[in-house]
Amino acid sequence: MKNFIEVGKTEDEQAEQIKRWLRENGPQIIAGVVMGLSAIWGFDYYKNYQHEQSVEARSYYLSTVTNSNNTQALAALQNDHADSGYTQQSILMSAKHAVLAGNYQQALEHLSPLLNTENEFIAHTAKLRSAAIYLQMGNYDQALAVLGTGENPAFSGLYNHTKGDIYLSQNNIESAKKHYELALGQLSTDSELKNLIQIKLNDLN
Repeated sequence: MKNFIEVGKTEDEQAEQIKRWLRENGPQIIAGVVMGLSAIWGFDYYKNYQHEQSVEARSYYLSTVTNSNNTQALAALQNDHADSGYTQQSILMSAKHAVLAGNYQQALEHLSPLLNTENEFIAHTAKLRSAAIYLQMGNYDQALAVLGTGENPAFSGLYNHTKGDIYLSQNNIESAKKHYELALGQLSTDSELKNLIQIKLNDLN
């Protein structure tokens, strides 16, 4: 694009130069404005679309929370909003409802896809809940297997508490005490779980 106005021109020359500059550069100006407006409109459309998708996912999620039998809402959430955090939360909620109904195998099936998800919080939550279900079913080896050994340090206290419960159920008192003691040292000082673990340890001593 050419320079706009050269310095030192008379007013008439400047006026003529402006006209000539507009004739030469007008199409570029118009194209630039159109492209700029298109970008703005496109960005606004994308933001509106994202907002609408979030609202829809939240609506489906709330439907599954208030009615655990609403399989249509859960299916729509999983199919249309697979990447939404609401989807994983709804699966955790469905597993909880299944446990409360005594449908342990169904609960495990709900949790299974979450065990290796990239969201570490969801993955560890799914592992801990799966282990608790296996423990309830009396499947101790599977409960320990699902927990594994490479837990995130942020979850170590919860992992060791659960392992303590598993070993206690197997009547492996020494291993139970070991993991309860580890859990006490790993949980935060304000954790309400520490009191419960201490009671369990006192009963074992």
